[in-house]
Amino acid sequence: MSAKFTQLVENAQHLLAHLPWPAEYEKDTFLRPDFTSLDVLGFGGSGIPAGINIPNYDDIRQAEGFKNVSLGNVLTSGYKDSKITFLLEEDKALYTKYKLSSFEVQVGLHELLGHGSGKLFMEDSDGKLNFDVDSTTNPVTKGKVTSWYKPGETWDSKFSSVASTYEECRAECVGIYLCLLSDVLKIFGHTDDTADDIIYINWLNMVRAGLLALEFYSQESGKWKQAHMNARFVILRVLLEAGQGLVSVKKIEGEDGKPDLVIVLDRAKIISVGKPAIGNFLRKLQVYKSTADVEAARQMYSYYSDVNDQDEPKFLHLRSIVMDRKQPRKLLVQQHTYIENGKVQLKTYEATPTGLIQSFIDRFPSSDIQDMVCSLMDKERPYF
Repeated sequence: MSAKFTQLVENAQHLLAHLPWPAEYEKDTFLRPDFTSLDVLGFGGSGIPAGINIPNYDDIRQAEGFKNVSLGNVLTSGYKDSKITFLLEEDKALYTKYKLSSFEVQVGLHELLGHGSGKLFMEDSDGKLNFDVDSTTNPVTKGKVTSWYKPGETWDSKFSSVASTYEECRAECVGIYLCLLSDVLKIFGHTDDTADDIIYINWLNMVRAGLLALEFYSQESGKWKQAHMNARFVILRVLLEAGQGLVSVKKIEGEDGKPDLVIVLDRAKIISVGKPAIGNFLRKLQVYKSTADVEAARQMYSYYSDVNDQDEPKFLHLRSIVMDRKQPRKLLVQQHTYIENGKVQLKTYEATPTGLIQSFIDRFPSSDIQDMVCSLMDKERPYF
């Protein structure tokens, strides 16, 4: 897998030129990252990602560079569906066969060319701009660029609460947009009919993920609880809005007699309808980001993030069906290492809730927590 990502890095400059924004909106020089595929023994957090782009500070990515890591064994173990919901029967076999392969392509493009692409228009403390304001055109308004990041402003400080999900949406869009390139698919070893299937399943997985994302929307607060899921729902809405029969969500009766849903993607229209729809949306995402146009960005992103029953399909109604069909959350039990008699030992656990809890107890013993709290408080160890 590492060899594929190395080739992706080597071809990045060529592939970036295919993104749907003018050259002025891309970094002057692509800062070649390190891209490594790792098998992880343990990941200290509540969730385990399939890929990571660090650091999560766009101003540092712009000037210093970034690193990418793909967690290979997470891809193979954490992204298998025990039950495939919301797909046509004829799609399920193809989905099962190509989901991991297509997701590998998506992760590589998302992390490297998604998070790693795009230029921020900035003014330094001396009043110097990092772009030519006289010759650079805003491809959305067709006029001159009128806004940029002032001294001391960053992507996170300007876009604040929407920054994370907006950026994840941009990276996901880059992934499904660039996976259409034969040069990309060849890097991952997909040619001929296999390449077409990889494209179809990658797009199908994205629109299905947009429907499943409704699990992470809080109807009570009217807010999204997870950045990536918000992003995928936005993409689903963009593709539904494209019309022409590209994507549809149909209500059916399930085998159990209860309401069910299927999502249908017309693979023959991915290039003719889907590509321009995502291209136009992705261009706006980048232009608003580059020019620090927070108002336009929030207005657009809020529109596509809205979950309501005002228009078809009635998303709040769909959400009720999605919640009724919700599958149990996957729990990944991780191994643990410890030293015994001067040698490193490996401890494994049962794939059960009890095993998961025990693995956390062993990895984060209470004495470690007490020592950490005491060091922060600079006090004697409390009795707890």
